[in-house]
Amino acid sequence: MNYSEVIEFVRKMTSDNDRPPNYPFRNRFEHTMRVYRWAIKLQAKLGGDLDIIVLAALLHDVGWDGVRPHGEVGAEIAVEYLDSIGLEPEKIKRIGEIIMIHSDKDTDKDLSLECRIVMDADLLDEVGAISVLWDSMATAIEDDPSYKKAYYRIKDYYRINKPKIKRCKTDAGRAEYTKRMQLLENFIFQLERELF
Repeated sequence: MNYSEVIEFVRKMTSDNDRPPNYPFRNRFEHTMRVYRWAIKLQAKLGGDLDIIVLAALLHDVGWDGVRPHGEVGAEIAVEYLDSIGLEPEKIKRIGEIIMIHSDKDTDKDLSLECRIVMDADLLDEVGAISVLWDSMATAIEDDPSYKKAYYRIKDYYRINKPKIKRCKTDAGRAEYTKRMQLLENFIFQLERELF
């Protein structure tokens, strides 16, 4: 399958769906492309149907209407789009189900491998070095930004997100999450030595 056409559809949908960014630097399309790359890396380690994983990762955030859950809206858009390009109905159904549930990271439902991979890819996107960037940029646009304010924000992010490893649905996802949390812990330790 030619994913480049799907990527262009996603670029348009994430631009047109009026989902308000929580920060001016937060770009839904860039997030989607990072999730897509993580999904491919996890699939290479764990297996699963590559088309289902890639298409669900690419389309997971296309929906938004401000009223209904974005997974529900996104699943409707994805199903309609995938049908229009002639994907097999069984794959469309499975992709729609993944998109519908992808945000429910605390679910204890029995999930397909493909769903678990997409959920982990989505979770991994904003943990690690990228979260340091996020917190630093968010601090910079607040009133009275400072290195110490960024430090406290990064440290708080680490404290809140370290226990969220339990949300990982695969061993490969947990291993990567652990590695990224260790990177944050090391970064915070070094930053403390330099700031205080």
